[in-house]
Amino acid sequence: MSNWISVKEARQGSSAGKSVEIRGWVRTRRDSKGGFSFIEVNDGSSMGNLQIVAPGELANYADEIQKLTTGCSVVITGELQESPAKGQDTELHADAVRVLGWADPETYPLQKKRHSFEKLREWAHLRTRTNTLGAVMRVRDQISQSIHQFFHENGFFYTHTPIITASDCEGAGEMFRVTSLDLEMLAQKGGPVKYEYDFFDKPTFLTVSGQLEAETYATSLGRVYTFGPTFRAENSNTSRHLAEFWMVEPEAAFFDLADDMKLAEDFLKQIFTDCLNKCGEDMAFFDKMIEKGKLDQIKAVIEKPFQHMTYTDAITVLEKASKKFDYPIAWGTDLQAEHERYLTEEHVGGPLILTDYPSSIKPFYMRVSDDGKTVAAMDVLVPGVGEIIGGSQREERLDVLQRRMAEADLNEEDYWWYIDLRKYGTVPHAGFGLGLERAVQYVTGMSNIRDVIPFPRTPGNADF
Repeated sequence: MSNWISVKEARQGSSAGKSVEIRGWVRTRRDSKGGFSFIEVNDGSSMGNLQIVAPGELANYADEIQKLTTGCSVVITGELQESPAKGQDTELHADAVRVLGWADPETYPLQKKRHSFEKLREWAHLRTRTNTLGAVMRVRDQISQSIHQFFHENGFFYTHTPIITASDCEGAGEMFRVTSLDLEMLAQKGGPVKYEYDFFDKPTFLTVSGQLEAETYATSLGRVYTFGPTFRAENSNTSRHLAEFWMVEPEAAFFDLADDMKLAEDFLKQIFTDCLNKCGEDMAFFDKMIEKGKLDQIKAVIEKPFQHMTYTDAITVLEKASKKFDYPIAWGTDLQAEHERYLTEEHVGGPLILTDYPSSIKPFYMRVSDDGKTVAAMDVLVPGVGEIIGGSQREERLDVLQRRMAEADLNEEDYWWYIDLRKYGTVPHAGFGLGLERAVQYVTGMSNIRDVIPFPRTPGNADF
């Protein structure tokens, strides 16, 4: 294994002159009249392929090499040499080609032609072998690495919050139920569900957020963050929604809303910078093939301070806009994606942080402002996506929290542990949530969120 290297390493000019082994999948093969073949091989480590020059003198040239087709897996040894061809530094002159697995060209779906992203979702188990989806997943990996690095460097502890929960953080009720009960038997018998026979002795669900549990750790460890799968049973069949997605949620004691906004801005700028610096080839591909101008857009986000605006001022801007919106605009209603995109793309021309939302449209845990009408909430909006981060300062006052819970018809007994945080050494604290897929969408320019997660879970779709 000592001389086995990745295609990414092999393509670097500094590798010329080395005897190496590469392992990957055939993208294309063409035979020369000169008695040798050119084979393009990719192993997923980079956007570009490595060109293999296979001479006709190889023992299996006629029997195997000339029968290689797209999708076949191979192990190739030889010497890396400087390439005379344009656009590549090196090529591998093979002294042995071993075929590990064949791919029948009559049935292998990813032939050398353009497929729609919608069609590729039918082959989610194979679609990362395409240029676009392979690049998406490398960028997704980089963003994930950057998230951990950013919080580690800023003194946050990585905390694992439960996936199975009995509480609804958002209060919307759109949760997947977890049960060990025999549902078919219940349907036959009818009558009320007896939860004392269920596994947890109470109704339980897949989590929509790890925030409430993260707050408990922030009020002892100071700064924590969660990063894991979350679930919404929202029947939204759109390009922006998933039933299962990944969320990163920092929570920090002694933070107010201003601290929270600064953290969110620094955080986004860092992960965007890392994508440009460490995924240059993939990002250039997105800029050229998916969304022209994406690189300049991201650079502008990194270089310019984020603009700030209150929700009330945003409503005024939208009411005065010459553009006609599909959804009505009125103070006290939630902003839709079209409103958010207008504000960030056309009014501001860059990232925008909206603050001070009406308390009536926000969850119970957000801190009520002195005016009694708004809460210390913030949403970060970016061009092309709209909201990418949502956060707030949390309500640390026991009496106000209890009043807000009563207004939301929440049973205090279900949140006794959350209330305890306000009884025993309460402190101001704040945090936010970033949907990983929204971030990947923004960075890559991909229009549908189903194409930035390996196996999308949407209404009526739980394949693979």
